[in-house]
Amino acid sequence: MDRLQSLEVFIAVAEAESFAGGARIVGLSAPSATRGVNALEERLGARLFTRTTRRVRLTDVGQAYLEDARHILTQLQAADAAAAGAATTPVGKLRLTCSNEFGRIYVAPILTEFLDTFADVTADVLMVDRVVNMVEEGFDVAVRIGELPSSSMSAVRVGTVRRIICGAPEYFARHGIPETPLDLGAHEIVSATPVSPGTEWHFGRDMQDAVRVTPRLTVSSVAAGIEIARQGWGLVRVLSYQIGPDLEDGTLNSVLDQYEPEPLPIHLVHVDGRRVPAKVRAFLDFAKPRLRRVPGLS
Repeated sequence: MDRLQSLEVFIAVAEAESFAGGARIVGLSAPSATRGVNALEERLGARLFTRTTRRVRLTDVGQAYLEDARHILTQLQAADAAAAGAATTPVGKLRLTCSNEFGRIYVAPILTEFLDTFADVTADVLMVDRVVNMVEEGFDVAVRIGELPSSSMSAVRVGTVRRIICGAPEYFARHGIPETPLDLGAHEIVSATPVSPGTEWHFGRDMQDAVRVTPRLTVSSVAAGIEIARQGWGLVRVLSYQIGPDLEDGTLNSVLDQYEPEPLPIHLVHVDGRRVPAKVRAFLDFAKPRLRRVPGLS
């Protein structure tokens, strides 16, 4: 008999004031209940009951232990109920990670709408331009841009993004428009390292064509690289979603579109398993159609 069952037997015997009556409550035979209580007393090194031929009564130690045992079982039942509820009803804290700009532009609006819909859910979002280890850092969902490595995670594809070279109309008015990737050598290049690290930019659907560029300016912030391009200083390579409004209103124009690599997929990634918490299932079902409806991600 394990410790939890021995507590249940002890409580049942105490309430029935009988080993036979307590045994019936927990579905055991009277000898099994007696052995369970005897083992509990031996482990504790204390007598919990005084026994007569007709009934059993709690000792002072047994009375104090009964209160503690009831409290323990009540807490366990509450924990079981909370876990069962979390598995069926969206409750608790949802931890999500995504890149900075994607989170700012797309995830934040969806997440606030989600929280308005599910009042018992809170959220903690890490927006960072690195691949987060979801298991080690305790995240429920991640938005991943790019091909996924093999793993035990589950992933749902919600769109794609392009790798775009862009500049302001006034820049092209001064410097001309590059017609081929090799023409980039005659242009001012801004390198936004989260998207285009290094000095080799790859082109073509299979990315087999490489052109070495010489950035005049390297920045660690995509937002900064885009702003510099908006000001007409140079060309920057970014992901299409990062400049969607700029392309629509003409603040920035893309070039060399016909040389673009294959678009990068966007996935919602979560820990695999049949017992996915309800908050995670609810967020996936909520976010998938909304992301898929975004024109710039299709």
